[in-house]
Amino acid sequence: MEVLAYLIPISIGLGGLGLLAFIWALTHRQYDDPKGDAARMLNTDYDDHPKV
Repeated sequence: MEVLAYLIPISIGLGGLGLLAFIWALTHRQYDDPKGDAARMLNTDYDDHPKV
């Protein structure tokens, strides 16, 4: 049972770290994509010679 004294704070810390990463992604506009992947997938203008 004393292992819970270590596991509970570690899990709360990791959850908080994940929450901070999510908030950072929202504030730095990582989820803003006006055109969208679905529309890009249907685009017929594709590059036969992609950059390497």
